[in-house]
This record gives sequence, C-alpha cells and structure tokens, in this order.
Amino acid sequence: MIQKLKPVIFIKGQYGYNEQNTTQQIMLLKALRITQDPKKLREIIGVKSIADVYRTLDKIAMRKEYHSALAKFGITFDYIVGNIKKEIDTAEKSSERLMAINILLKSIGLDKYDDTEIAGGGWEEALLKISEGKKEGVPISAEYEVVQPKIPEEVRLAKEKERQEGRSLYE
Repeated sequence: MIQKLKPVIFIKGQYGYNEQNTTQQIMLLKALRITQDPKKLREIIGVKSIADVYRTLDKIAMRKEYHSALAKFGITFDYIVGNIKKEIDTAEKSSERLMAINILLKSIGLDKYDDTEIAGGGWEEALLKISEGKKEGVPISAEYEVVQPKIPEEVRLAKEKERQEGRSLYE
C-alpha cells in the first residue's frame, strides 16, 4: 500500500495538524537521539498517529530549507532589524513609524504592559537577586525556599497500592 502524504501548509484552522508545532519538533529532534521507531516517537512526542510524526518531520525539513533560502538571499536578523530601524527613522507617516516600533517591541517581548505589582510579577528580578546572592555567599531568603509537606501515611499507602495495581496491568 503506497501512502500519499500531503504537503505541509501552515494555516490556522479547526484542526491542529496544519499549525506550527515548534515544541513537538524540538521534542522529536531529541527523541530521534533515542530511537528511530515511529511508534515510539509517536508516544514520546504525544501525537495521535504516526502520520503526525511524519508531518512533524516534514515541518522540520521545511523550516531548515526555509532558513537556508533566507540566508542565501541575504535575509538575516541584521537585515530585518536594520530595515525596521530604517522604517522607524525615515517613515513619512507617524502611523508607519509606530507600527514599526510596535513590531520591534513584539520581537523583544515588550508589547504587553502588565502591572507587575498586580500580576505578582517581578519574579525575574527576584531570581536574579537570588542568583547574585548565591555568588556572593549570601543565603537564600526563606520566602523562596520550598518546604515539602509531609505526606500522610494513608495517602502514601494509597499511592503505593495504585502503583502496584498499575504495574500488574502491564506485566
């Protein structure tokens, strides 16, 4: 039986197989180091069928070819950022300049203006302070230490019983 696989086109739609799946592509590349078996790869990356594994491999190949084609024609990150900056500096309409600035802000992740006090933000700065404190020999503050609660004995026994039943199903 000959399989006729369809080409991959990235669109938004009702079904997810045409969407860009960068996470699954990265997982597939790592899984390929372990095994080449499509059935095992399907399980590892969490897709429904083996055709999805092949579709993901096609997307990886297309992305690689696309990047090499961009480089061949001189389209690099420097080129893109340079043209955005040129648009910001030389656009006649202020709306065009603002759109170029908005594109630049989105590319560096500053397009959302969440209030860090309300959203509980500032965790990046807190982690930086902790890592700097470790370098200087300052102990980590107690508010960032994770204390694991003690599991009650009955819950631990129930989990162990569940594990034993699970093992017996697959043996």
